[in-house]
Amino acid sequence: MATGPQGEIDRLFHALGDPTRREMLDKLSERPLSVSGLAAPLGITLTAVAQHLQVLEECGLVRTEKIGRVRTCRIDTLGFDALEGWIKRHRTVWERRLDRLGELLAESDEE
Repeated sequence: MATGPQGEIDRLFHALGDPTRREMLDKLSERPLSVSGLAAPLGITLTAVAQHLQVLEECGLVRTEKIGRVRTCRIDTLGFDALEGWIKRHRTVWERRLDRLGELLAESDEE
């Protein structure tokens, strides 16, 4: 994968491309959960959850914290902020293009 800002976006889309990771984010958006609490409703092993969490942590979508013997997972907004910025930039570009197309079509109708 690429490095820099484009690499960051690539990692985010890769992380969100997996349905299990999206489901994990849905669960964590309700409340923080332990790794075992996250694994139970998903029907996957703790090892699989840990692997998914690593991907989500590396791109800033999830943060984990170990207190005693329990590792608690919660949503991290850093990755979502990067996604929001990417979406806004692309939306702006396409809105400008569509506005320009609308102007061209309006000019063509007037002639």
